[in-house]
Amino acid sequence: MQKILIVEDDLLAAELERDYLEDSGYEVELCSNGEEGYRKAMSGRYNLLLLDIMLPGMSGFEICRRIRRIQHIPIIMVTAKTEDVDMIRGLGLGADDYIMKPFNPAELVARVKAHIRIHELLLEESGAEEQEIRHRDLVIFVPSRRVTVRGEEVSLKNREFELLYFLAAHQGKVFSKDTLLQRIWGQEPSGDTATVMVHIGRIREKIEENPQKPEYVLTVWGAGYKFVDKS
Repeated sequence: MQKILIVEDDLLAAELERDYLEDSGYEVELCSNGEEGYRKAMSGRYNLLLLDIMLPGMSGFEICRRIRRIQHIPIIMVTAKTEDVDMIRGLGLGADDYIMKPFNPAELVARVKAHIRIHELLLEESGAEEQEIRHRDLVIFVPSRRVTVRGEEVSLKNREFELLYFLAAHQGKVFSKDTLLQRIWGQEPSGDTATVMVHIGRIREKIEENPQKPEYVLTVWGAGYKFVDKS
């Protein structure tokens, strides 16, 4: 059974998250202290971490930062804070997603499922040795989540890596913005697909020789995006 760690000092919120996740078949453990939550998260016993920002002992930001030095466990930050700077900081430190209180429990479960699925896909395809997806000068090292272009390593945020990996693993197939929003972000189609376009733009800036004339991640007008290999 897949196991989730909730690090949250609001007992009512934590119990609500736990109840919905347990109803969806997950095993859930609660923790209300930041330092204890960090120690548990580093044990490697969990499939995903639900992490509040304001915690006693150690903030969610610090927990996320420390974990990302070593592990790639999926992290979803859950907080009552509404300032954009907090969301940007959390994602910048390596969080995979961000959800605000009060949240729709069904949406939370959907996002948890999506991030665990993506993480397991990466692990399954990595095998015993480090798997590479290689297209001309672009190499994606799956387990270590590294990307090199023309021999130089480029720094991708977690979501950027997952989006690039997903497209490259389905070379030539066109995915709509709504489909990518569902598969990578775990969100239902809402018409608000700007985040997909922003991430595509950031990926192009990092891997394309000329982002204005991309060679790897192409736009299929009226349909979506696809990854191509012209080698």
